[in-house]
Amino acid sequence: MSTANIHPSALVHPSAKLGEDAVVGPFAVVGEDVVVGARTRIEPHAVIYDGVQMGSENVVWPGAVLGAFPQDLKFRGERTRVVIGDGNQIREGVTIHRGTEEGGGVTRVGSGCLLMAYSHVAHDGRLADNVILGNNVLLAGHIRIGDCAYICGGTAMHHYTTVGQYAYVGGLTRIVHDVPPFLIVEGNPSEIRGVNAVGLGRRGFSAEAIEALRKAYKVLFVRGLLRSEAIAEVASSDYCTPEVMILLEFLRNTMEGKHGRAQEANRSH
Repeated sequence: MSTANIHPSALVHPSAKLGEDAVVGPFAVVGEDVVVGARTRIEPHAVIYDGVQMGSENVVWPGAVLGAFPQDLKFRGERTRVVIGDGNQIREGVTIHRGTEEGGGVTRVGSGCLLMAYSHVAHDGRLADNVILGNNVLLAGHIRIGDCAYICGGTAMHHYTTVGQYAYVGGLTRIVHDVPPFLIVEGNPSEIRGVNAVGLGRRGFSAEAIEALRKAYKVLFVRGLLRSEAIAEVASSDYCTPEVMILLEFLRNTMEGKHGRAQEANRSH
């Protein structure tokens, strides 16, 4: 039998499944067919709508709303979901909307993420592990965020964009094109500023790996070469490390997409 601690004022649907030592605070709402993992805390006044599944040791802070209908005019109430991993901090006022049938039916958040206050993850988004969204970050539908990416406060992102792993997006940035992995992007219009050396160092990347990325960055984004020529030069260089190869593959995918967004190549309309 579950040892979940449910406040008397909370509303928890009978079909909801609460893990061991889960906590549901005052005036919180937990809907139908919701799964809340062990030691996850639902703080006062948070709302977990139908069909949300989350793992263990998450904290959902007051006023957060998970699993509400997507803000998509094509949505007609289909049974779609939000799936959240383990150990996430979902701060005050965060909204994560459920998926749509067109986008695969699931909005996903990985594990170890920090979603700061009033950030928004729209329908069919995919956040990998250890992603940080600053306050008031706005992610439109179908966005992909790679592992350990850091999106600073006030950033707004166009639908179907992709942010690569370990990328850093500066505050108040307008993102309409894919953001390459390992790099810094900021501004309006946004520009690639360099390698995320500080972030990579903090994550344990070697000085040699970071220097190789710096060399690749200069060829790809500073010398003014055609992108295809720059990719070919870097690919044949002696500094084409595994990290540089990931960067090159990301750029190739973006080139094969439309409007600077790799995912646009797969859109149905």
